[in-house]
Amino acid sequence: MKNTFWLFLLSVMAISCEKTINVQPEIQEPLLVVDGIIEDGQPPYVILSKSINYFSSFSPDVVAASVVRGANLTLNDGTRTVNLKEYHVPVLGLYTLTYYSTDTTNAALNMLGEQEKTYTLSIGVDNRSYTSTTTIPKLTKTIDSLWHEPTRFSDTSRVWLMAKITDPPGLGNYIRYYTSTNNGNFLPGDNSVHDDQVVDGTTYNVTVEQGKDRNNGEGHRRSFGRGDTVTVKFANIDKATYDFWRTLEFGYQSVGNPFASPVRVLGNVNNGALGAFCGYAVQYISLIIPK
Repeated sequence: MKNTFWLFLLSVMAISCEKTINVQPEIQEPLLVVDGIIEDGQPPYVILSKSINYFSSFSPDVVAASVVRGANLTLNDGTRTVNLKEYHVPVLGLYTLTYYSTDTTNAALNMLGEQEKTYTLSIGVDNRSYTSTTTIPKLTKTIDSLWHEPTRFSDTSRVWLMAKITDPPGLGNYIRYYTSTNNGNFLPGDNSVHDDQVVDGTTYNVTVEQGKDRNNGEGHRRSFGRGDTVTVKFANIDKATYDFWRTLEFGYQSVGNPFASPVRVLGNVNNGALGAFCGYAVQYISLIIPK
């Protein structure tokens, strides 16, 4: 009975010591976010926006307001420098896509990506300057062939897409892949970037999982259906591009996991900006999967 009394007393004391704590989230100044690419044979494509605080309300209007317009962009390929032009494209009558690229109608202002060239993107916005450098490597690592194999699932209408890949001797061959099904958009896989630490200098077979639309992850399937026409976009990339996508995809996969290690996305834009400007040497290869 005495022990019960003391336990009751300690409980009352503990409750009386509770204090309500209100945590105010820190509001950070928006940072410039760069989403830029240049592929061999294609003009550059750059989208600029401002970061949104984690606890901010999220809506189409907020996203539209984050888009950066009126910036000054130039691109240098080691030989010449061109100014990038701002384009506005209505999308389904819902919003306007703003991006920067070269003026393809003017040969003097046009610049297409070339393998084994290094490109420096310079950005001026809000009285601040940013630069990012990327290289389009030589397309040396390629897919030799594609074929399909049945899955081990009970659903016989699904198949695995297989690829035979040759990696040239010497470490430092980095790739990113995308898939397009039945002429749909090219979508990256869950783990879309790979290095050659294990496969250096070998020819190997690998399963190519279907790319994922991260804006609509419901019902995503890694296998393909019989009757599908599949195109794989296989890109050779430099180390900085590999590091950016590797760390970003790790962050995607650890969201919501309280036991995941913190991850810092490794962009290649200076002066505190987020994102990256990435170069790609691209191979396209297709397969029609019979019904």
